[in-house]
Amino acid sequence: MNNTMTIKINNKKAIKILHDLEELNLIEVIRDEVTLSTGKISEKYRGSLSKESGQELNQHIKQMRNEWHNTF
Repeated sequence: MNNTMTIKINNKKAIKILHDLEELNLIEVIRDEVTLSTGKISEKYRGSLSKESGQELNQHIKQMRNEWHNTF
């Protein structure tokens, strides 16, 4: 049986339980390597939105800011 799952741990007690299960050879904990990108975020996401979608998003943001400023 070779099923792989990704889980989100909500409580630190779960980590101990997972380690206990691993020691019993019931599961294998695979630790993901976290890599930090050294590039700019703008370069990473450039082109992910069409020009039209970007303009619509900017317009929506401007509208929200105006509503925010008019409320206070």
